[in-house]
Amino acid sequence: MHVFLPDNDATETLGQAFARTRPASAVVHLQGDLGAGKSTLARALLRALGVAGAIRSPTYTLVERYPVEGGEAWHLDLYRIGDAAELEFLGLDEGAAVLWLVEWPERGAAALPAADLHVALAVEGTGRSARLTAESSTGEQWLARVEIEGQLQTPSLQLG
Repeated sequence: MHVFLPDNDATETLGQAFARTRPASAVVHLQGDLGAGKSTLARALLRALGVAGAIRSPTYTLVERYPVEGGEAWHLDLYRIGDAAELEFLGLDEGAAVLWLVEWPERGAAALPAADLHVALAVEGTGRSARLTAESSTGEQWLARVEIEGQLQTPSLQLG
């Protein structure tokens, strides 16, 4: 599915739609160049899940953990990772998080759990585009709910 996001508000709206339709447990890989909207999307999703207070970018800490319904959401930014083996030192236990939001997942390679949903963000004109790809049956079901949500709640989002 392709989504055109004309501004930050649309990116946040997509994050909110992800939150409203999120499965009990999921892994999201967020890819895109610097400034493509990965952190904006992740923050909007976390805020819509009820995370209060500061939602910090994990650029330097590599992982930030937030309480959400059912457990913890982990927001990872692997831009500074040189080798996937470095993830061993972060104390990541695949079973502990109910939501993984992973920026720059290609740098974590096989050390990460498989994605349910892949979000490729890119600058497009004065806005952004997001290509949403389901990578599992959980991801397929999630995308179907997002598409319905987008059509019913946010007609300004251009889903295609």
